[in-house]
Amino acid sequence: MEITSLSAIELRDAIARGEITIKEVVEAHIEQINSTEEKLNALLYINAEGALSLAQEMDKKGPQKDRALWGVPVVIKDVLTTKGIPTTCASRILKNFIPFYDAEAVARVKEAGGILMAKSNMDEFAMGSSTENSAFKITKNPWDLSRVPGGSSGGSAASVSAHQSPLSLGSDTGGSIRQPASFCGVIGLKPTYGRVSRFGLIAYGSSLDQVGPIARSVKDIALLLGVIAGWDEKDSTSSPVEVEDYVSLLETPFNLREIKIGIPSEYWEEGGLDEDVEAVCGGFLEELKREGAQLIPLSLPHTAYAVATYYIIVMAEASSNLARYDGVRYGIRAKGAKDLMEMYVETRSRGFGPEVQRRIILGTYVLSAGYYDAYYRKAAQVRRIIQEDFIEAFKQCDVICAPVSPVIPFKIGEKIDDPLTMYLTDIFTTPLNLAGLPGISLPIGLGKKVRVPVGIQFIAPPFKEGLLLQVAQEVEKEIFKIPPPPVVSG
Repeated sequence: MEITSLSAIELRDAIARGEITIKEVVEAHIEQINSTEEKLNALLYINAEGALSLAQEMDKKGPQKDRALWGVPVVIKDVLTTKGIPTTCASRILKNFIPFYDAEAVARVKEAGGILMAKSNMDEFAMGSSTENSAFKITKNPWDLSRVPGGSSGGSAASVSAHQSPLSLGSDTGGSIRQPASFCGVIGLKPTYGRVSRFGLIAYGSSLDQVGPIARSVKDIALLLGVIAGWDEKDSTSSPVEVEDYVSLLETPFNLREIKIGIPSEYWEEGGLDEDVEAVCGGFLEELKREGAQLIPLSLPHTAYAVATYYIIVMAEASSNLARYDGVRYGIRAKGAKDLMEMYVETRSRGFGPEVQRRIILGTYVLSAGYYDAYYRKAAQVRRIIQEDFIEAFKQCDVICAPVSPVIPFKIGEKIDDPLTMYLTDIFTTPLNLAGLPGISLPIGLGKKVRVPVGIQFIAPPFKEGLLLQVAQEVEKEIFKIPPPPVVSG
């Protein structure tokens, strides 16, 4: 069997049956990384030696069926702290920074028997939608190396798409799991805010950030979510709501025709989507109708304000969160400064890239005296209105269906010099983060004009990840299966 083409559950079960060893699994994925990474630039750190050493130790112990990820390779976005392994947030200011503790999500992956294969590339401090803002390299889309993989979790999505690993952890502040998953033809889930611990997740927008899984099958998403979800006393935003057994839930009967699927007019406006996005997503709705699904037209009237609201709030929070990078305690420090202020200025000017500096400056502006009420307070009020839109919508339906992005993966360099155009690509993903809702992105086909993946997202009420996974699995069964990308299939 082709080890790297197996799902996480298939790998785990094959290891448990003694058909393959963990060492063979790790070696196969290292070989896949070596054969694809030069083209993709998906990874910032490859833990080959550590993974092989751990694999040999685990093979000696033998299968441990009570550990859900026993022997399964996992790639971690470089925004999550990893003990003894560099964590840079793809920024020069944290170059060579090695944490002394694991993020809670990483610790749970390890406890479940997962093997940390690599740290993935990303937009610096998760600020971007294309992974072009990394200080170290530009990740490329496995489907078309001239195009972006999305962002900010572009390295995580590209790595899973290229079979470098069956699973990856990303973070989603305004669509940073769902959009790259859509662009790379894999599945990505953004959980309810508070469902997964943020301890050890290096903060960008604290009221918006959430850790989530990326995989090639819905059942693998359920597996990894079940491992990382749940209350954590180290995170004050963590929720005590009980975690379902998501994998078992997917084994129970479920009929897509019995639920109501909301179709918000604001996400499907004529002329608002690229030609390929409109064709694939429109065709998907027609397929749902043919399958007998109940499609309920509805409105989310304040969607047009979501991007502006999101960027005011997230830049304000980024300005506060990134104030700690001053060259005093950790990270790089500018040398030769004459006084403390000059050291601060030189360290931050050299350490942060242009997009990060732009967001810090704008965030500081909207929080400043005289502008706080006009911008930040107003954005917070609109955020509540957007939340109320969803509350009203879910009185009419069980889940909401919408495109992930209005555009297909764009060319590298095409939008990087036009920040406003780049920000507008987040129009369909940011509302979920403002409302704290869970959403899952699924690949549903390839564009006819440009043969790259197009994704759809389903949105559910808070803590209804189980329902999202059930809907997604039914779609996965019925809809066109996307083949491996050219970087894998040749």
